[in-house]
Amino acid sequence: MPRPLPEIVRIDWPAGHDAPPTATDAALDRAAAVLRGGGLVAVPTETVYGLAADALDEAAVEGIFRAKGRPATNPLIVHVADVAMARSLASNWPEAADRITASLWPGPVTVVVPKAAAIPDAVTAGGPTVALRCPAHPLARRLIARSGIPLAAPSANRSEQVSPTTAHHVLESLGSKVSLILDGGPCDRGIESTVIDCTVTPPRILRPGPLARADLEAAVGGPVAWPSGGHAGGEPARSPGSRARHYCPKTPLELPADPAARVAGLLAAGNRVGWLVLSADERARSLAGSRDLVVVPMPADPAAYARQLYATLHALDQRQLDRLVADPPPTDEAWRAVTDRLSRAAEAGS
Repeated sequence: MPRPLPEIVRIDWPAGHDAPPTATDAALDRAAAVLRGGGLVAVPTETVYGLAADALDEAAVEGIFRAKGRPATNPLIVHVADVAMARSLASNWPEAADRITASLWPGPVTVVVPKAAAIPDAVTAGGPTVALRCPAHPLARRLIARSGIPLAAPSANRSEQVSPTTAHHVLESLGSKVSLILDGGPCDRGIESTVIDCTVTPPRILRPGPLARADLEAAVGGPVAWPSGGHAGGEPARSPGSRARHYCPKTPLELPADPAARVAGLLAAGNRVGWLVLSADERARSLAGSRDLVVVPMPADPAAYARQLYATLHALDQRQLDRLVADPPPTDEAWRAVTDRLSRAAEAGS
């Protein structure tokens, strides 16, 4: 008999209130019980929705991999309620991790540190380090504290697909594979956290995200490096988001050097096209009247673009289009996280 679809339970915490409403607290109690029982719960954070399970229960963690169709070589981020919980999951706490967490937690930054023996190998892809984050979303932290366990929580979607920024995205991607979905509304940041390896000197960014290198250097009090190349194939990955193909919409996405020319060519060949436009030049305006073209103006601010990106890709996937085309983002460092997500998403369409 098919498993029923999960219940979606709305949760909120109005500004200015010391505690969430009674109904929200009751929903968190239900979710905590599911998690302590080894189940999977979709949880809102400020970045994207996470598919949460007890990070110390190997069977529960393996349930995440099955639900997502995620390869075992792709490690998970463990979410904690506070720094004290994070330190209990590390065999050593580097000074860089101490400075970053003191300054930037709770927030959209993940620190990679040596793992404690209690962390199952499934969480870390068999590697010696663990990625830890304390989310800024107050209800996510309250759920972790209420359940009394750290939560492994990758994005709540099928592996390699576009990450979810709403509860509806979770339901659409995972359906009955999740036990309960907590609906906290749209995510504030819209892309996954910045990941920084604190086991090396200088600390190294493994995945760009909402927090820029300047934010991390200010916290560390010294230089922070970008990775010198791709993931070394012989070593376990230390961070998710390092695979070439990731964040992919169902409709093939392209990131051409001349998007107007590419869109014109696709339309001439009889394709229905969605176009994420950063600057509407004369050629773009001349194409905008085509009935086979959906033009989506994207924000010129990188943080606003990131917030809108996944929701836009989800929406365009519903339009029965043949191709998506995105204008290349600016090359300055502020756009690095957006460029990273678009480049990996375009791998499927290349």
